Amino acid sequence: MLTEQASPTNRWRIPIVLAVTLFINYLDRNNLALVMPRLADEFGWSDREVGANGELLLGAFFLSYALSNMLLSPWAERLGPKRSLMLAILAFSIVTFLSAPLGQSLAALIGLRLLLGLGEGVHIPMLSTITSRWFLPGERSRANALWGSGILIATATAPLMIIPLVSAWGWRFAFALLGAGGMLISIPLVYFLVQDQPLPAFLGAFQSDLLAQPSGITESGRAKPDQSYRRDRRFWLTVLGGILNAFCAFGLLNWLPSYFNRAKGIDFEQLGWPLALVFTAGIAGIGLMAYWGDRLQNRIQLAGWGFLAAALMAYVASSVSSLALLVLFFALAVFCQSAYAAQEYAIVQRLLPADQVGAGTGLYNGLSILFGGVGGSLVPGSIVAATGSFESGILSIIVGAVLAAGFMFLLSRLMRY
Repeated sequence: MLTEQASPTNRWRIPIVLAVTLFINYLDRNNLALVMPRLADEFGWSDREVGANGELLLGAFFLSYALSNMLLSPWAERLGPKRSLMLAILAFSIVTFLSAPLGQSLAALIGLRLLLGLGEGVHIPMLSTITSRWFLPGERSRANALWGSGILIATATAPLMIIPLVSAWGWRFAFALLGAGGMLISIPLVYFLVQDQPLPAFLGAFQSDLLAQPSGITESGRAKPDQSYRRDRRFWLTVLGGILNAFCAFGLLNWLPSYFNRAKGIDFEQLGWPLALVFTAGIAGIGLMAYWGDRLQNRIQLAGWGFLAAALMAYVASSVSSLALLVLFFALAVFCQSAYAAQEYAIVQRLLPADQVGAGTGLYNGLSILFGGVGGSLVPGSIVAATGSFESGILSIIVGAVLAAGFMFLLSRLMRY
């Protein structure tokens, strides 16, 4: 039996390295949402135009990102997760860097966002593949949460990093710096410190315990893709939960800077700390929720209650006028929502055959982003464009969280840990 003591002593460094790559990925992905108020000033957009143009800019990324997840992940898994991860980092770093000289118009920025999504698409599926090869099912909430923390650390620190850079030297300089950083930091770390799977000395122990899912090996010994998960209603309920989670998470992430600036009157230069405090709550949340997910082995109900509490906190936040209370209740909403973020890929990995983790995660992630990520950009943006009210846009995210809780409670009746 594989035990924690028998495993490679340095395997926990792998999700830490993966977290660094995801940290830079999310800086590149979310920089546009942070600079949207400055873009609006530069191009002279009204509130309605911010909603209309913003939904195109933000939605373009999620559209190509979703398609890339679904179409390229099977190919990337066959090529090898480490090699594919490095190619993805190279691609999205180059696009981010080129946004500085080429992003001179709305049309050019939309095109660059489409390319950025295409480049980032296989990143998370390859992280999921590597994690499933190195960690037991009972460890995966913690392992996934370690690399997933890169997302939350990026969302928490990005306002403190990007807004001062933009204020001092402009958004184009900030984009160029982020693009160069991705290539110079992430690629060497992955090359030297990450392996596709356990080394031969440990592989025998891992094969008996690590691969808890069906292996896809026929009686003749030949491997064949096992896509039975596509006929599993639990997988599709998980996808529905992922869609609503993406709608809420990216809706909040994309529109909160403009909401604070336009609806709550916070100056662009003062957005850093309020946004950082809100998203820092997710860092504490994902660590705590991952621990309880692995300890209780009741990940789905934990995620459902998290969604319900997040909806309540966001509703309270939208109704207060005090800046301190605004930040407090949105921080509590992010903290509660992290219950799903901590369990998400452990739930998906549990349902997938061992030889299809990358492809299955790509399908899950792609559909979640195609409908949830794009929806989180388009629905609040369309509401703002139609009504001129950022408050109404935030309300749509709250409704999404309530629906997500319902799907999690339904899934918990069909799936036990």
